[in-house]
Amino acid sequence: MKKNFLNLAVDHMTFLVEPRFYKVTYALFRTVFGARAEDIIYEKRKRWPGDCEEKSMTFAARIGEGPAQKGLNQSIIAVVQPSEPQSRPSHVREILKNRGGSAHWQHIALRTPDLSAFHRHAVERGVNFITPILKDASEDLVQVFSGEWNLPENNPSGIFFEFVQRNPGEDLLKKLAESNREAWFRDKTFLGLYEEKEREYQSGKVTPFIDVELFSIIDKLTAPKKIEEIGGILDTVESAMLDYAKSRLAVSAARTGQTGAG
Repeated sequence: MKKNFLNLAVDHMTFLVEPRFYKVTYALFRTVFGARAEDIIYEKRKRWPGDCEEKSMTFAARIGEGPAQKGLNQSIIAVVQPSEPQSRPSHVREILKNRGGSAHWQHIALRTPDLSAFHRHAVERGVNFITPILKDASEDLVQVFSGEWNLPENNPSGIFFEFVQRNPGEDLLKKLAESNREAWFRDKTFLGLYEEKEREYQSGKVTPFIDVELFSIIDKLTAPKKIEEIGGILDTVESAMLDYAKSRLAVSAARTGQTGAG
């Protein structure tokens, strides 16, 4: 039987667009996707050094609702543009440039009923995360962000996953009913993630979804197989992932111990 915390559902997606496409995207969401004014959950702005006024960084549009439990029934797309001046570095601009296009899906947020259990499950199999599990003050939302999904020899893909657990309490539901829709997305969470990705891209050390070594292990096991044959070796693959992660954890613990002793 499938474990409950692995019953993942798409919570929201983040869409990167070129500045020229940003307002057009807003218009398309309002017209083609039928997003009403009240469906614009938030719009965040920032004034960069040297600019005279704030620039819009991102907006999120609710593009659908359906029958579900306690408000967990919304389909949301967050749209982000590189709002920094051309003289400043921007990981969003770099991602778009590397993709050679006007837009790019950055991450998909998958909702789980038990984020702690899922996070432990993923870490035990060698998955890298760029943040710890983040929790808002009222504990209505907890979330964590993974490393990027890309081949070791390639440039960063700009694609990663967010995993969330939403437990809307009565206070949050009341806020939503009063049109305080921004309660679903915290300023600190968005800006914190944005700044973390900026640090990664400027350092040239972007965290991968799994380490290069683990990728090589899995690649070696699966490369000789046809896609329909991989199911027959999944136990072997998962065992290798568990062994790798356990070994990595032991090395990390040893280093921590040496640092503490020093």
